[in-house]
Amino acid sequence: MNKYIPNALTLLNLFCGSIAVIFAVNNNFVTAALFVFLGIFFDFFDGFAARKLNVQSALGVQLDSLADLVTSGLVPGIVMYKLLELSDRSWTAINFINDSSLSFREISLFPLFGLAITLASAYRLAKFNIDEEQQTYFKGLPTPANTLLIIALPLIIEFQNSDAINTIILNKWFLIVVTILSCYLLNSNIKLFALKFKDYSFKNNGTRYIFILLCLVLLIVLQFAAIPIIILLYIFMSVLDNLTSK
Repeated sequence: MNKYIPNALTLLNLFCGSIAVIFAVNNNFVTAALFVFLGIFFDFFDGFAARKLNVQSALGVQLDSLADLVTSGLVPGIVMYKLLELSDRSWTAINFINDSSLSFREISLFPLFGLAITLASAYRLAKFNIDEEQQTYFKGLPTPANTLLIIALPLIIEFQNSDAINTIILNKWFLIVVTILSCYLLNSNIKLFALKFKDYSFKNNGTRYIFILLCLVLLIVLQFAAIPIIILLYIFMSVLDNLTSK
């Protein structure tokens, strides 16, 4: 029975991601984000459960990546597409026939650039599956962390109530730069520490404990605006940890 628990959690991740896709397509970013958070929660605990129950399997690894491709690959791509669409209504559009009503539906072309995040996520997940080095660290930004970065943008618009910040986020060039940066970070060779604890001593996990503490402080003070800062902090602390370990 125990061997089915991690895969069940992975499928719950996929289920939440699928629901998030539906809400993201319909511009309901808040509810989409809620299901993304749930999906990432299940994604974290499926691996944790597999290790604790000692039931890791090749099937579980493949299933985990397939679920991540939806929750942490397709959803952020759709969110970026929608943000790019909102940023400038003058994008060139093409018409597609809607078979059910024989009417035409316009689809903007350039916002499709946002789906580069989905492609980069798929490439990263494929590389991760065949990379035997990434057991104690990540090479490049993990897809869930990248998803939090992207999904935070509409949440900041919704809840921070700052015209200056909203103007920046809905600037098409800002979104293009974020998309390119996201794709690069996903497939970069930067070594980033994993939040996996072999023991709970501060000596072996000092960087992790300091990072978690700073995350809590930033979230309390800045709310959703803290998420992009946390991602940058994660990269900075990882690079610093790599330099000091040498």
